[in-house]
Amino acid sequence: MDLSNAKDQEQSVFGSKSNRLIVLVMVLGVFVAILNETLLNVALTPIMNDLDISTSTAQWLNTGYLLVIAVLIPATAMFIQRFTTRALFLSAMGMFAAGTLVAAISPSFAFLFAGRLIQAAGTGLLFPLLTNVVLAIVPFHKRGAAMGTIGIVITFAPAIGPTLSGLIVAHYSWRVLFFSMLPIAAFVMLIAYLRLKNFAETGRTKADPLSLLLSTLGFGGIVYGFSSAGEFHGGWSDPRVLWPIAAGGCALIWFCLRQLTMRQPMLDLRTFQFGMFRLSVMIMMIVMMAMFSTMMLVPIFLQGALGYTPLLAGLAMLPGGVVMGIMSPITGRLFDRYGARWLAVIGLTLMAVTLCCLGFMKPTISYLTITILNTLFMLGISMLMMPVMTNGLNGLPRRLYPHGTAIAGTLQQVGGAIGMALLVTVMSNGSSRFVTSETSVISGSELQMLAMAAGMKQAFLLAFGIVVIALLTALFFLKRSVPPAGEGENRPVAVH
Repeated sequence: MDLSNAKDQEQSVFGSKSNRLIVLVMVLGVFVAILNETLLNVALTPIMNDLDISTSTAQWLNTGYLLVIAVLIPATAMFIQRFTTRALFLSAMGMFAAGTLVAAISPSFAFLFAGRLIQAAGTGLLFPLLTNVVLAIVPFHKRGAAMGTIGIVITFAPAIGPTLSGLIVAHYSWRVLFFSMLPIAAFVMLIAYLRLKNFAETGRTKADPLSLLLSTLGFGGIVYGFSSAGEFHGGWSDPRVLWPIAAGGCALIWFCLRQLTMRQPMLDLRTFQFGMFRLSVMIMMIVMMAMFSTMMLVPIFLQGALGYTPLLAGLAMLPGGVVMGIMSPITGRLFDRYGARWLAVIGLTLMAVTLCCLGFMKPTISYLTITILNTLFMLGISMLMMPVMTNGLNGLPRRLYPHGTAIAGTLQQVGGAIGMALLVTVMSNGSSRFVTSETSVISGSELQMLAMAAGMKQAFLLAFGIVVIALLTALFFLKRSVPPAGEGENRPVAVH
């Protein structure tokens, strides 16, 4: 027996060198894909000016991205069981690269939007695939450390997106954001093609076209309805808002009933029989609603109301991203020792306090204050994101890992998309009401600043109320998950 290799495997949370290579290659792909979820936050203002579109239209570049991910993730459980790790990863990265190219050369908003949707189709496969592999190869007592390690990438990527975007947009066209991603995606595909091995064996899970259609209509209708509220004069009472939400709700009910009666469901809803999984998913949905909306609204406020450049708007987001990257492995190890409850309580408290402060900010607020508040907000997220998610998945039996990761990923992305759509709509409507009600003589630029500040206040206070609900839930109900009876610690290895 090779004692040095055994010692190396014992010290690594991912086990053997082949397993570590699988995780490393997949993490590289997930990093570049998830980076694109927030890469356009700072670039939205230049894109709006270049393509002559409104804020409510531009936010579809982010909302649509999250929507496609949310629509596609429910099918990942079936894909993971049916296709090899290598084939799925290469297909996902191929779609992401194709969408990036379309977005980079797009002559209009329609082409740019299409490119973002193709990107999202690839991204939607990557993160559930990575999470499922990590859960399968890492023993129960080391999962916090493992998820914390990959969490450096998962949390750092969207956090530095605005900063990277600001640096590029300050000196170059927003199209460079996409062109710069292409060589990275191509490199990851090449390494994966040459070195990535297949993980575990594939099954014969059958596709169910009706389930795919219902999940698409369900999640798509709900998010579209929320996103459209700010585009029509009737607001939330407009039929073009209410009908998609109602249709999406009906489709989701049908989808759930169908999954419960199928022998091989596309998405096994029996995962919700496990209480900590249910609770963790609910908390993570709220966190994603607050996270993605705040990461979009803060750069818009810095540029649109306070007049800062895209570069400065991006740099204001950088400390928060650095903090998330540093804290992720630390909170992972704290989770292994102490569980998720108090990490979640502290993290949600930080989020609630910073959102409350942002809700009462004045147009005279300093750049440094916004930077500090955003950093504290990201610190709160870094303390709870991976621990809460891991705690929920830990309570599932091994056979439900693909379905658990798919459900958690779907609802997180839906939460993020709804959160962005809802809070941007609240901000836009609040700003419009301020302009309409303002009777004093104010110059155009000052009126725009005051109106945006009024709209931001309403959006951030709504996010504060939602986070308080999650905080109280975590404080009174969140407990440490235990492995289901009979679940072993055997770890599979890569197969050719």
